[in-house]
Amino acid sequence: MAARKEQIPSVWTRPQRARRRDQPALSREQIVAEAIAILDADGIEALSMRRLGTRLNAGATSMYTHVANKEELIELVVDEVLGELRLPDTTALRGSGSSGAAGSGSVGSGSADPDAWRAAITECADGVRATVLRHPWLVSVLGDVGLAYLGPNMMRFSEAMLTVLEEAGFELLEANDAMGVVMAFVVGMATSEASWLTTIARHGTDEQAWVEQLLPAAKEAARGHPRLHRLYLMQQSLDASATREKGFANGIRLVLDGIELAHRARTENR
Repeated sequence: MAARKEQIPSVWTRPQRARRRDQPALSREQIVAEAIAILDADGIEALSMRRLGTRLNAGATSMYTHVANKEELIELVVDEVLGELRLPDTTALRGSGSSGAAGSGSVGSGSADPDAWRAAITECADGVRATVLRHPWLVSVLGDVGLAYLGPNMMRFSEAMLTVLEEAGFELLEANDAMGVVMAFVVGMATSEASWLTTIARHGTDEQAWVEQLLPAAKEAARGHPRLHRLYLMQQSLDASATREKGFANGIRLVLDGIELAHRARTENR
């Protein structure tokens, strides 16, 4: 007798359970909203099914009608938060010569604005970063959310990014690789920023004061490393928040420069 094939455990791969008539009318939306409120206020360690049930004045049975376990709950809250992302406007990409998936020329060939794809992807990157910084707990669960990328909000956002890149002349698989590189950079940078800002908030100070306290020790530690020492000397007169913003903007520009150069080299060698 053949073994039964195991279903991949995810809230997105099973049908939603029907609520029994004797259960309170608790909705999935209520559960997710309350979970996000806990996460934003107290972080990932504070979220438990028991605490959530207490906050909602709901028993375990009514909770588990909507989510089988905490892992499914995390999938739902992650996708809900990703729903805050604004989809890019692709109007400027659609010129008279655009074919949607041409893949046979330089980036932006045939589009109304050859740089519009970069502006649209930068807008996406800025949106992801801002969302992570609003919800710093997000960085601790992005690698543990199972099939979160099957959630409707993430699917819409990914489809929009792929549309931008295809309209700019990337082939679909190439566009997917480019999207992956952009998202890896953004999540990596935003993770570091979120951890940095959370640490500062935990000490009850602001970013500029924290940097000014940290720099003397950093400069002393870097005395045997001339480039690092020179770098810290340059940073002591800079606005900390503005420097962080500029660093992200420069970083995404470098990522897009690399993607554009790789695309041009690939199409020229065909």
